[in-house]
Amino acid sequence: MGSDPFLEAAIAEARLGLAEGGIPIGSVLVCDGVIIGRGHNRRVQQGSAILHGEMDAIENAGRHPAGVYRDADGRRFYVKTVESPAHARNETLAAKLYRLAGAPTLTYVTTKAPDQVATVFVELQTAHVARLSEAERKQAQRWLGVHAWTANWDAAGFHGDNQGVIDGVVTTLDLGGALEFRAHGDAKGKAFGDRVSEIDTLRTDPDNPHAMRLFAGMTSAEVGEAVAVVLAIPDDAIAKVVAAHGAAPALAEKLIARKADMANRRAYTQSRG
Repeated sequence: MGSDPFLEAAIAEARLGLAEGGIPIGSVLVCDGVIIGRGHNRRVQQGSAILHGEMDAIENAGRHPAGVYRDADGRRFYVKTVESPAHARNETLAAKLYRLAGAPTLTYVTTKAPDQVATVFVELQTAHVARLSEAERKQAQRWLGVHAWTANWDAAGFHGDNQGVIDGVVTTLDLGGALEFRAHGDAKGKAFGDRVSEIDTLRTDPDNPHAMRLFAGMTSAEVGEAVAVVLAIPDDAIAKVVAAHGAAPALAEKLIARKADMANRRAYTQSRG
C-alpha cells in the first residue's frame, strides 16, 4: 500500500506536539485534495481542555475564511477573505515591498472582491519553522530586516507556519500581519511608528516563540547584513511603490523614517563593536 501524504502530514504534526512536550496527536484538514489546515494537540502546552489536534487544525485553517479555487484553465489559487478592504490592500502592498527588497513571497493576484486576497497556489516542501534545515534557517534569517522594517510581527507565524519552502526557497507565506494591520485585522495604530524595535523583538520576545526560534541565534554581523538589505532600497523606490498602490504619502514617509532608524541602530551597534 502506498504512503498517504495526508496521514504523513498528520504524523508530522504529532511529532511537533511531542517535541513541545504535549500529547502526540496530529491532524490535517483537507479540501479538494489540498491541505488547508494543520494542527496538533495543544492541551498540555496551552492548558486547554478543548485544544485537540482537530480543533487546532480547524483554527489554523479558519483565521480568515479561505479556500483553494480553480479557474477555467485549471489553475489553482488560494483565496482568503480578510477583515476589511483596507486590510486586503495593506497585505498586497506589503507583498510589493517585500519584492522590492528581494524577499521571497507568494505570487499575489488581483481579486474582484475588495476584502479578498489571492495568491497562486503552490505545493510546499516544508511548512513550519521547526522543520527548516540549518541552511534553510540561514535563508530565512536573511530577511529579518525586511520583516522588522515592515513591522511583520507574524513573520514566523503564531504556530510557526508562516515560513515555507518552495522549490528550495524559504518563503514568507502570509503578509497579513505586516505594515498597518495585525494578522487578524486589527489596526496597529501607534504601535506601527517610526522606530523599528522589531529588529530586537523578533529575536527576543518570548510571546513570539517561533520568531525567537528562527532569529534568536543570529550573530551581530548577520543582523547587520539583514538590515543592509533594507538600507539598499532607494527612498524614491519606496515612495514610488506606495504611490502606485494608491496608499497615502504618509505611509511612504513612515517607511523611509523606519529605514533611517534602522541605519541609525546599525551605526550605533557598529560603533560599540
